[in-house]
Amino acid sequence: MSANETSTGQRPTRPSATYDSAFLKACRREPVPHTPVWFMRQAGRSLPEYRKVREGIPMLESCMRPELVTEITLQPVRRHDVDAAIYFSDIVVPLKAIGLDLDIKPGVGPVVEQPIRTRADLARLRDLTPEDVSYVTEAIGLLTRELGSTPLIGFAGAPFTLASYLVEGGPSRTYENAKAMMYGDPELWADLLDRLADITAAFLKVQIEAGASAVQLFDSWVGALAPADYRRSVMPASAKVFQAVAGYGVPRIHFGVGTGELLKLMGEAGADVVGVDWRVPLDEAARRVGPGKALQGNLDPTLLFSTTEAVEAKTREVLDAAAGLEGHVFNLGHGVLPATDPDALTRLVEYVHTRTAR
Repeated sequence: MSANETSTGQRPTRPSATYDSAFLKACRREPVPHTPVWFMRQAGRSLPEYRKVREGIPMLESCMRPELVTEITLQPVRRHDVDAAIYFSDIVVPLKAIGLDLDIKPGVGPVVEQPIRTRADLARLRDLTPEDVSYVTEAIGLLTRELGSTPLIGFAGAPFTLASYLVEGGPSRTYENAKAMMYGDPELWADLLDRLADITAAFLKVQIEAGASAVQLFDSWVGALAPADYRRSVMPASAKVFQAVAGYGVPRIHFGVGTGELLKLMGEAGADVVGVDWRVPLDEAARRVGPGKALQGNLDPTLLFSTTEAVEAKTREVLDAAAGLEGHVFNLGHGVLPATDPDALTRLVEYVHTRTAR
């Protein structure tokens, strides 16, 4: 298969409405009219209109209602004038779609009824088909019609982060069970991540084929690993995901938390854009990642609880550190915190647009 063909052998169609957007230009490391801005977790939590439409609807159920997904995804675009929308979903949606018994418990996060601990447990991880997530295809169809020239970012959880939830049975601070499998039964671990890579790639393909203009792979917890362990035990699966969608020609973003020591490897895994949290300045991140990649980031999300003057001062620092980059997408160093004042986000978007106008 050539680099310009999809998995079905078809040349991807160029989404002309979004192709020349500031966001996609920055991802391709081309000149931009202004530095594009979007926020992780912009679709939800901090917005009163989000809380209103989600009232009484469990998280996973809300991810399966196309019209609700459409409304929630559009809310931050309307309110903040961000340069890209992020599809409203959750990283465990594809796992739920293939029949795993899991739920997202308020105040806790994803909880898996029967954790994956043995080779026999792998049989529960069947292939994901487009029919399993037909609501995703429907929602993205609705969204792309509404968004017009604003790009939609699809996303998925990376194999390591999904494996961490599955093996631990829920959120963890230490990942003792996942690491015990990784070190103690490396063959089972490799097979688990390989299976998850196939599921993740299938989920991203559904989103791209439905109309997503870019995709982001969230490896939220991979910062818990040393570089040598990442290279040996995680990178092959992440690389498999990125390679599986390479032929579509859409930008691929890779993001993790606490990954300062892993930035170069995360780029090497196949990303076009490497997300950087707030711990590493962007000019230093660029040195670590090396040439040929755009960067995304990286204002500390807690700064939005400070004064407007403080936010603008730190934003100038981020923009100054990004001044020499090949491509830069402004974002927070992690997701929007639930108690964030939405007006602070709106002001931040306007400030970045105004300050970076070419």
